[in-house]
Amino acid sequence: MSLSVNTNAGALIALENLNQTSQQLQQAQNIVSTGEAISSAMDNGAVWAIAQGERATVGALDSVKSSLQTGQSIIDVANSAGTTVSNLLSQLQQKALAASDTSLDTASRDSLNADFVALRNQITSTVDNATFNGVNLLNGSVTQISSLANAQGTSVLTTQAQNLSLSGTVVTLSATATISTVTNATNALNAVAASLANVDNALASLGTASKALDTHLNFVSNLQDTLTTGVGNLVNADLAKESATLQALQTKQQLGIQALSIANSSSSALLGLFR
Repeated sequence: MSLSVNTNAGALIALENLNQTSQQLQQAQNIVSTGEAISSAMDNGAVWAIAQGERATVGALDSVKSSLQTGQSIIDVANSAGTTVSNLLSQLQQKALAASDTSLDTASRDSLNADFVALRNQITSTVDNATFNGVNLLNGSVTQISSLANAQGTSVLTTQAQNLSLSGTVVTLSATATISTVTNATNALNAVAASLANVDNALASLGTASKALDTHLNFVSNLQDTLTTGVGNLVNADLAKESATLQALQTKQQLGIQALSIANSSSSALLGLFR
């Protein structure tokens, strides 16, 4: 091979190899620092796009979980208030039954009636205050609520409202009902008994809806975990392997620098020909 001061082929080859090693070393360092074999579209555009799409789905499922949890809270408040209404109806039943006694004196009947009216009004107060996040399932202000069921927003879980207001289809007891007479007490007793059965059915329906939301919430949480694991399988690096690769490339880089130094020094040998 001829020697020339204008072109040093050996140095050019050594430089090219050193550049390649430096690029591979930079890539290995990025993988080790991020923990991801594919951290950008430049690493693998197709896989990166898939991973980004699944990450977006995982993020959207946070909104689904929030919607389901809000729905649960609304139903839980309604259930709590509905249970109170059921308890109040049980107390009203006792008062009405006692007032249906024909031998009751006036003072006792008046006392029972005052208690009955106070308990009756407490039902209205309980129903009106069964609100969470501005939504009340018991006072007839809404007919149903919907909670998100998927990340695309194309599916929802619907919960039917249960109107427990007085003089309604569930609580048939009149908002003006009293037990001031035997006849009124008998009528109130029948209405309260029917209302109790209706309220129990309404609470069962709300309980079923709450359970459905809870079941779906667990599913969404598990789905998020599965998707996150799937993304990790696509992009995460084997750090043990990358650590070994990094050390090998560091050694290769040092050898490349030495090779380039040797190739560059070969030109100086030409000076000996002119001594």
